[in-house]
Amino acid sequence: MAVSSTVLSCPTMLGRIRSTAAEMRTLRSGAKCQLSTTKPSKYSSKFSTDVQLHESPQALFDEYLEDKSRVFKAMFPDKPKSYRLNEEEWRIHMSPINFLFLTARPVVDMRIRSKSNGQDYPPDVPLDITRVLELNMMKWELQGLGQVMERSDFTLGVQGALYPDRGGRHTRLKGRLEMNISFVLPSVLAFVPEDVKRSVANAILTGLVDSMKHKVIESLLADYNSFKNERKTHN
Repeated sequence: MAVSSTVLSCPTMLGRIRSTAAEMRTLRSGAKCQLSTTKPSKYSSKFSTDVQLHESPQALFDEYLEDKSRVFKAMFPDKPKSYRLNEEEWRIHMSPINFLFLTARPVVDMRIRSKSNGQDYPPDVPLDITRVLELNMMKWELQGLGQVMERSDFTLGVQGALYPDRGGRHTRLKGRLEMNISFVLPSVLAFVPEDVKRSVANAILTGLVDSMKHKVIESLLADYNSFKNERKTHN
């Protein structure tokens, strides 16, 4: 999942931002900015997918979802630094996120579970669905902001589900993904207007969501086609 965000800024504030950037660069290693007492700014974005799934009786999508390691590699094909932590969790080094003059390198631990028979399904997934792939971000770290923001000043949440729906004439691949971010800027950045913060937050979320919606789904379907061809070869 390739993720990138454009550095956004308000033209009328460019001088002040550059001045602030210079001020921030003078901070000594390990020093922390005095934090703002304002409430965190919170933003969220979600999407759903519903595409036709050309399923094969000899290679059901349920069987494909059982191989979580393969599914993970298909969903995040361009993350060479990603690796498996345990049976259900993977650590993903994502592409940098730019926020004004700040740059963060997100590292997230993603849990992937394959569930069946209606047991412990997400609330919006019908119980008659035979198998569900559930994604939840369990842990995250923003590397590169140690001198500017405390870890508690930024939160990121990701959760989603993907499953085959055979209720109609054709099998459909359905899914949904929800992302949430909240942050408190250091007091030195208290002058940043709400509309600028919202634009930056929306850019980050849009980049993440669009990447999941297009590249991940396309990559997953392509790998499932390979899975079907492998089954044909072996049979």
